[in-house]
Amino acid sequence: MADNDDPRFQNDQPRIHPSAQLKGVKLGKYTEVGERVVLRDVTAGDFTYFERHSEGIYADIGRFCSIASNVRINALEHPMERLTTHKISYRPNEFFKYQGIDNVFRARRQAKRVGIGHDVWIGHGAVIMPAVQIGHGAVIGSNAVVTRNVAPYTIVAGNPARLIRLRFPEEIAARLRRLAWWDWPSETLFEAIPDIQSLGIEDFLAKWER
Repeated sequence: MADNDDPRFQNDQPRIHPSAQLKGVKLGKYTEVGERVVLRDVTAGDFTYFERHSEGIYADIGRFCSIASNVRINALEHPMERLTTHKISYRPNEFFKYQGIDNVFRARRQAKRVGIGHDVWIGHGAVIMPAVQIGHGAVIGSNAVVTRNVAPYTIVAGNPARLIRLRFPEEIAARLRRLAWWDWPSETLFEAIPDIQSLGIEDFLAKWER
């Protein structure tokens, strides 16, 4: 039975604010794209949402990710090795006729895709730099500038972002990755909600590891 045919579930189509700008984007079920969000060549998994004024380009984002307002995913890179860092060198078509986009530079940007796992929380104003990979369950602090990969179930913050602490002990994090609850069907998630709300993480795992 499709989610839309089950009276327990809301409509599972993506919810996109009219002011959002999307190009080459693939959105999963129940995704939300807020006011003035700009996404280019981005995939986002089921239940992931973007708060207002966030931007992303060349990124693959998992399910159940919470992306706060003013986040920048895959921040623009400029060619510092050239005469000028200005976009006149890679988008001269905006200023001159008969001068096209620099496809070599574009390919360089496209090759540095950002990867974000499932159940990642990215705080207000955080910046994710090109090619960074963020593991499942990670938390990125507000206004962090993430220049290196982030391990699963870790909490990072600062500029540049550094490890603050583990979200869960390593053994619990490993069990959560094996559980892969983000792949559960909606029917299972519906049944699990009361336990998510009331059980401690170890009790939840003990009940649902089956």
